[in-house]
Amino acid sequence: MERRRVLRIAAGVTLGAAALGGVALWRGSRPDDAETAAALVPGVPLGDERLEQRSSAARGASVDFYTAVPEGHGDGRGLPVCLVLHGASATAANFPGFGFGRFLTDAVRRGVPPFVLAGATGGRLRWEPSGADDPQRMAYEEIPAWCAERGFDTTRLALWGWSMGGYGALRLAQSHPGAYRAVAAFSPAVAPGDRVFAGASALAGTPVALWCGEQDGFYEDVRALAGAIPAATTAYAPGAHTRTYWNSITPAAFDFLGRALSPA
Repeated sequence: MERRRVLRIAAGVTLGAAALGGVALWRGSRPDDAETAAALVPGVPLGDERLEQRSSAARGASVDFYTAVPEGHGDGRGLPVCLVLHGASATAANFPGFGFGRFLTDAVRRGVPPFVLAGATGGRLRWEPSGADDPQRMAYEEIPAWCAERGFDTTRLALWGWSMGGYGALRLAQSHPGAYRAVAAFSPAVAPGDRVFAGASALAGTPVALWCGEQDGFYEDVRALAGAIPAATTAYAPGAHTRTYWNSITPAAFDFLGRALSPA
């Protein structure tokens, strides 16, 4: 209970900074309204939410490692896992402040099959290897291993990311065809000719869902990417490259991910 209380206190501090700070790193980014974003977080209890430090050999550094279990499901043992890949203006330490644990509890209360969220800080390398720093290998090898230590079911994995992390989630699925049950990408930071576009055919057979705001600078490129990915599901609505927009679509993404991760 003390850990959860600390995370709740931290949430009020980190949401405003993470929602506002660094957004200009990406084309189409706009200043966000932290209060509006926070108001979209469901008012439900947290389950077992943790932020720990792990040593990543793939990154050659100590990284923040985040996990969230929906309320009512104990320590999450036996639950499948959705790996979370953050954008350039965030780290895993921001996830409690973004309300991810509460979005997860809310999804399960609405009837979505339960699953766990897990993510670690990948830096600003677009989740691509650079020299000795390989956040993509951390996501593929180390995070599932850390999850298995906790008793989560790592035979059922999905991917979720936004902006740079949306790019990273798509690249991870392309690099390891068949390893993930689904990919959900919010406003992925893609452009024609990049590696995601070049590897679009590798996503055949993997359920992919793309969301993007119509006022986002990546909107046209995301639409073009959707046409290149075999059988991609898309959803477009008014919104910009902001936490407010991403919070507004998180329930729909969790519905998609939970169903993909269910045993059936």
